Amino acid sequence: MKILYVQDTDWIRRNPMQHNHLADRLALRGHEIRVIDYEILWRKEGKKQLYSKRQVLPGARLFENSGVTVIRPPIIKIPIIDYASMVYTYTKEVKRQIREFKPDVIVGDTILSCFLAYRVASKNHVPTVFYILDVNHRLIPFRFLQSLGKKLESSNIRNAHKVISICEGLREYTTLMGAKPQNTVVITAGTDLQRFNPDMDGKPVRKQYGIKDDDFVLFFVGWLHHSNGLIEVVTELAKTEDEKLKLLIVGDGDAYNELLKMKDNLNLHDRLILTGRKPYDEVPSFIAAGDICLFPSHTDEPIMQYIVPIKMYDYLAAGKPIISTTLPGITKQFGDHSGIVYIDGPEDAIAKAMKLRQNGSLAQVGSEARHFAQTCTWDKITDDFEKVLWGLTKERT
Repeated sequence: MKILYVQDTDWIRRNPMQHNHLADRLALRGHEIRVIDYEILWRKEGKKQLYSKRQVLPGARLFENSGVTVIRPPIIKIPIIDYASMVYTYTKEVKRQIREFKPDVIVGDTILSCFLAYRVASKNHVPTVFYILDVNHRLIPFRFLQSLGKKLESSNIRNAHKVISICEGLREYTTLMGAKPQNTVVITAGTDLQRFNPDMDGKPVRKQYGIKDDDFVLFFVGWLHHSNGLIEVVTELAKTEDEKLKLLIVGDGDAYNELLKMKDNLNLHDRLILTGRKPYDEVPSFIAAGDICLFPSHTDEPIMQYIVPIKMYDYLAAGKPIISTTLPGITKQFGDHSGIVYIDGPEDAIAKAMKLRQNGSLAQVGSEARHFAQTCTWDKITDDFEKVLWGLTKERT
């Protein structure tokens, strides 16, 4: 099977997401995978050029021999104009791939590239899948474009032959956006039970960052934005007098500089550890260095209502208790007794962590976490995803 994937973000530079895991594993099963992506980080990290050239790049993320190929069409590197230029260059590239690569199915998970690709696919009778990982229009950095983004996202959801959501919350969202219920299916995110496991050694990381054996470490990994609740967690951390209680944060983003300032202003020099972004291969050892993992996002943030980040499954596979705010997407997907302890708001995370340590329930909650993760292996998820794609290609023939 030939699969063309399209997206409005960087396939190579962003930390591996569900689609990266699936693409590599499908490629290893003998499927041909090509990806049309977008150099979303060009403003900060890209070459200083007005107009980029078309690139063909190796796209393997988890397995070097997977053979995934990334095609990056040219864009005009001027803010907002870059998106306008995509209308021409990405449409042209999709037409080229349909003509030369002859994909059996087109899969996408974002807005503009999907909208363009689905229009071309419809004319060429190529089945399409919308694989929803997030409330996409809320991620558009320019707020005045979000209403347009919502209309395009709704169009993608309504016109795709199949809509795959990573959790029940997002499936409900897609039906609200116009998906026919019979065209929707939930295929959760997965985890690698060997890469993430309770026997991982976190001592090297603890030693590197001056964390002692008897220190109690809360851990977070991911993009640092103001809605993920870390500002409130750090504020509460500063109020405690327990010098053994520390917060280890891996990642960068909009809130990184503010967290750095808080570290100095609140005198948290050895208790708040900010590592910046780390390669994905190093993430398991960082998770192992923590005692409890956090997902303390704001409950009133619209974008957080439906999603379930992939890191939740990695936390669970590592046998780590998770403290999470009571978000609809999280509670619907995991429920109780899954290794997750719920709080009302991010400001409650520190108190809940201290209570778990004091009542001796960490081991039990961690065991529940690992048990739940064993039902969500990448092999199973890839099987389910592959079956959906095969079903569409058979309908085509």
